[in-house]
Formats: sequence, structure tokens, C-alpha cells
Amino acid sequence: MDNNMGHNEVKPDSVNETDISIQYMKRNVKRDITEKIVETIFLLCALVGVLSVTAIIFFVFYKGIRPFTGEDAYSIKDFLTGTKWAPSENIYGIFYMITASVLSTAGAILVGVPIGVLTAVFISEIAPEGLVKIVKPAIEILAGIPSVLYGAFGLGVVVPLIMKITPEVQGQSLLAVIIVLSIMILPTIVSLSESSIRAVPKKYREASLGLGASKIQTIFQVVLPAAKSGILSATVLGIGRAIGETMAVMMIAGNPTAGMPESIWSMVRPLTTNIAMEMSYASGRQSEMLFATGVVLFIFIMLVNITLIKLTSKAGEK
Repeated sequence: MDNNMGHNEVKPDSVNETDISIQYMKRNVKRDITEKIVETIFLLCALVGVLSVTAIIFFVFYKGIRPFTGEDAYSIKDFLTGTKWAPSENIYGIFYMITASVLSTAGAILVGVPIGVLTAVFISEIAPEGLVKIVKPAIEILAGIPSVLYGAFGLGVVVPLIMKITPEVQGQSLLAVIIVLSIMILPTIVSLSESSIRAVPKKYREASLGLGASKIQTIFQVVLPAAKSGILSATVLGIGRAIGETMAVMMIAGNPTAGMPESIWSMVRPLTTNIAMEMSYASGRQSEMLFATGVVLFIFIMLVNITLIKLTSKAGEK
């Protein structure tokens, strides 16, 4: 009798173990299915970005190369080296636009990067906490201001100031573009540079100060060299912002239809503003030439970014 009772007691335990094993297997299958679904969603999201970029590149290059092929092909040499843009005369030269884009971007970087880096140094290394709470939010607010408001500020403040000192009759000029672009790239450069400077280990500063260096010597000879990779990355993003800016530049550049910029007082017409000004009403050959301008702008931006990314990676290795 006791043996039978013992046998009956073991049987429910066996059933319970089997049920637990089945439930565990079901949970594993459910977990695996869920993970596969989530992985598929992530993959689709990644493909959306890749396919979007691919589609944009294909469309722009397809439309931009068309005017240089076929029987009625336009000369690529005349297009890239010309200094006059006159669709009514079938003249499409963009060299003076390329020059304007290069000069305005270079000027903005020469002015904006030093100011941005020094501001980041001030916020992260020198300024008292109370002042940081005022300066840092003010810089961050600049990033949220629409481009058209920067253009309005340039047209209402910068251009009139330039008119007081320029030898030309107008204030819309390369100098106005450089000033406004310098202000526009500050939030990017300041924020990223500050993060890079704060990421430098504290022991670097302590070691430098322990060797007798002053605080300023430590900043410029130890901290900034250690943070140069992040500062260069900030510069890359700043250049991308400066090259691609359209609305603000269009309002203050002057946008001439011909002529190389001879000085900072000259009116200019960057590649981006040329596309924005005429694309809404262009058709036929003119529309294709605007897409060709977009191809040149795309190649120009890619070359600049690839060069700076390589410089940044080398700086990081050192």
C-alpha cells in the first residue's frame, strides 16, 4: 500500500516537469519570433535610409548628365569654366558660382571655427557655472532659428552696416554671406567642440598643471590637442552647413548673373542659391542645367567631406 502511494506521488511531479519544459520551449519560440520581427523592422529602417540616398543620387545624376549627351549636347567645359548664366541666351556657366561657394564656405570656416572653438573652451574650462547657464543656452538657441530669419537679420542688420564701409553701391556681398554663415555654424561647432573638450580625461590637466604649466598653457598645449579629433568632426559638420545653406545666403548674396567675385565687397551667386532661385519655374534645358549644377554641388560636398573625414580619422589615430 505504501509502495502504491509513493508511486502516485512521483507521477504528478513528472507531469509538472513536462509542463514546465513545454512552457519554457513555447516561451523560447515566442522570444525568437519577437526578436526576428524586431530585427526585420531595424533592417527595414536601415534600408529606408540607404535606398533614399541611392534614389536621390540616381535621380540627380540621371537628370544632371542628360544635357551633356545626345546630338544637342552642351559643352561640359563651357559649363564648368563659364562665368555667365543666361538661360535666355542658352549660356550656362557656373565657374563663378563654384568660386563663390568655395570663398563663402572658406571665409565662414576661417571666421566661425576659431570663434566656435574659443567659445567652447570658455564654456568648458574657464566660465563660472552661473555664466555657463546663460551662454550655453544662448548658443543652443541659435541652432533652432530658421534659415530665413538669419537671412532677414543679414538683410536688415549686416547689409546696412556693410553699406556704410563698402566702396560698392550695395551691401549685399561676399562679406555679408561670410558673416551670416559664420553665425549659423557656431551652434554646431560650439556644441561638439565643448563635448570633445569635456571628454578629455582630468588627469591630463592635472599632470600638466603639476609640471608647472599655467591654465592657459594647459588648455592650448594639452586639452585642445587631445580633443582635436572631435573639433575636426565639428568642423566637418560646420562646412556641410555652410556649403548647403540656401535661403539665408540667397537674401544677402546679390546673385549676379555673371562675373567673378573680385573682392569681399562683390556680389556673389553660390551654387545652392542658383538652384533655389530658378528651379520653381525652369523647364527644358534650363531645368536640366540646374540638375547638373546639383551634381557639381554634390561632388564638391563629397570631396570636401571625404577629405576632412580622412584628416579626422588620422587625427584620432594620433
